[in-house]
Amino acid sequence: MSGQSNDQKSDPTPPPFDPSKPSVPISYPIKTLEDLENGSYYKSFHYPFNKTSVPLRPNTGLAQRPRVLVCHDMQGGYVDDKWIQGGENSGAYAIWHWYLIDVFVYFSHYLVTLPPPCWTNTAHTHGVKVLGTFIVEGEEGTATCNKMLSTKESAHKYAELLVKLAVALGFDGWLLNMEVDLDISQIPNLKEFVSYLTQTMHSSAPGSLVIWYDSVTIDGTLSWQNQLNEKNKPFFDISDGIFVNYSWEEDYPKLSATVAGDRKLDVYMGIDVFGRGTYGGGQWTTNVALDVIKKDNVSAAIFAPGWVYETKQPPDFQTAQNRWWSLVEKSWGIVQNYPKTLPFYSNFDQGHGNHISVDGAPVLSTQWNNISSQTFQPFLEYVDDSTSKTIEVHVDFKEASFNGGGNITFKGTLEAGASFSTRIFSGQLLLGPLPIYFIYSVSSEGNSQLGLSLEFSSETEGKKKLFLASQGTNQFSSEVLVPRRLTTPDNAPRWVMQEVSIAMNGYTLTEIHAVCYKQQPEITNTTEYFAVLGDIKISNSRNNTEFPPSTTWIVDGQDIEWGTSQGSKTLSLKISWKPEDEKGPLFPKYNIYVEKLSKQSIRTLKGKLESVREYIGVAHIEAFYVSQLVIPSDTSSLKFIIQVCNVDGASQNLDDAPFFQLDVQSSTNILSLLFGCLPPLVKKFIAYL
Repeated sequence: MSGQSNDQKSDPTPPPFDPSKPSVPISYPIKTLEDLENGSYYKSFHYPFNKTSVPLRPNTGLAQRPRVLVCHDMQGGYVDDKWIQGGENSGAYAIWHWYLIDVFVYFSHYLVTLPPPCWTNTAHTHGVKVLGTFIVEGEEGTATCNKMLSTKESAHKYAELLVKLAVALGFDGWLLNMEVDLDISQIPNLKEFVSYLTQTMHSSAPGSLVIWYDSVTIDGTLSWQNQLNEKNKPFFDISDGIFVNYSWEEDYPKLSATVAGDRKLDVYMGIDVFGRGTYGGGQWTTNVALDVIKKDNVSAAIFAPGWVYETKQPPDFQTAQNRWWSLVEKSWGIVQNYPKTLPFYSNFDQGHGNHISVDGAPVLSTQWNNISSQTFQPFLEYVDDSTSKTIEVHVDFKEASFNGGGNITFKGTLEAGASFSTRIFSGQLLLGPLPIYFIYSVSSEGNSQLGLSLEFSSETEGKKKLFLASQGTNQFSSEVLVPRRLTTPDNAPRWVMQEVSIAMNGYTLTEIHAVCYKQQPEITNTTEYFAVLGDIKISNSRNNTEFPPSTTWIVDGQDIEWGTSQGSKTLSLKISWKPEDEKGPLFPKYNIYVEKLSKQSIRTLKGKLESVREYIGVAHIEAFYVSQLVIPSDTSSLKFIIQVCNVDGASQNLDDAPFFQLDVQSSTNILSLLFGCLPPLVKKFIAYL
């Protein structure tokens, strides 16, 4: 943007591929106006995989306060995040401080930048809007504008094509970046394009946004104003806001607010985190600019927060990321609260890690990344000097998890009778007359205990605290509730699951804190403390989730391709599924397993075949592509199991889950498989011959 981007225009290009042919699903941009116009994207094998599976919560309007827009600019875009079903790099970039963000923009230097669905999924989970980017720059950009802005009708046509893409893929609008000089005769049609795009987005996707970037002016000159003024205000007036370029001076936010009038919150003052010509210097002093912007009551646009990752800030990405975002929180404060609605579930998964567990049992022990797997992220406070606290608290990827690949680990020292408390969520959940249920999983060592402290507020009754303690204790002044211990799965012996019901009609749940303490009386004299919080669920029902039985699903296998690799047989195919009752409940996630059954498989006493279920991935839509699955030589059939997972963290029993079974083809009957796929008339013709 404005020639200041850190990324490269060259692709980290893998070998050229034909998007119409089946392959591992990826996200990719649209690079030419011709490709946008001919609709080839919708014919791509990858198109259905690129749809978001998490809609933005209804009535998610922009808050009437200064907002934070974050523009993601990472190494040209489409890096680890392009792999829709996940990748193998546990060190992949991610954002998890969604409670500090209102709008997220996915940016690259291609004509039409479509956000990979992983970003839209997790942003929508946290109530954050997501925008793609439409950018024209250089000679290609000039040629694009000459065609796009040739008539009013052409301006409308290309605006409609952008609206169609956003609606089809489920993201929330566009950032417009017109970084070219234009003939002044083209300005009326440019205004038509911006106005029509904004209006059509609003009517097609209520709550959507179109943001104008401070670039070309109303006289057609590419000239960054670094403020809102008469040269760019005509575009501001017909869109939902302006992203002001970074090289502003201290009084520019105030001047821009004056020009914007009652729309001053729609002015987003840019900050380049790399610090190139930006007020305050960006980097570790990004908060200097944020403080000025907040004081003048306009909004902020943070560009390229991936600086922390790309420049390998010490000591490691996890620590540096938490430290950098703590500067944003200190300056701006929390902008998103959760829990807000029920059910609420978090396993603290950041979308990358070194293992994956399901209901306390490990199913994967290798590196992975998939931002779509993020659940609600905790509001952990960053502590610059860890020696100042007796207990270190962090989202951990090494310790075993209850669900997913993350947890919150508490480790340190704690004397008898002492306790340690830290915020994990800041909520805005209004409670009604019916009780709500808290269920949480804990793993601890020795006499270490982990409880939850809940804070409530009421306009009439004031504030109240409740403490959920797994052991009776009298060391806390707040009211103590002892949870009921639930039965944990046989394959999860280290985990303890606690449940408690709470009736607080008329109160709002505002804070959830984790509290570390020791069991009393002391079993040992040790001061060492260690506990892990696996997950937390809040719901208005204690009943277990009822999943549709496997017989109510329609499961199909398509694009079946047999092959060989290093002497072993391989299989690639697309598995898709849908409920027979299309009005049934929608599910956010599906774990995919495979059973490789051999002719020598042993039947158990219950009549079931004894086999190993191998976890092969996760789907967030009702389809999954299996790529080059290696098949042992004695395998006679493959059973692909689709484990349905609910929004409350519950997973269907694998024995009850829908599945797709496929006989393994020997080299002698592959031809008969191909024959079986032929249309009936062709079969008859071959038989006749």
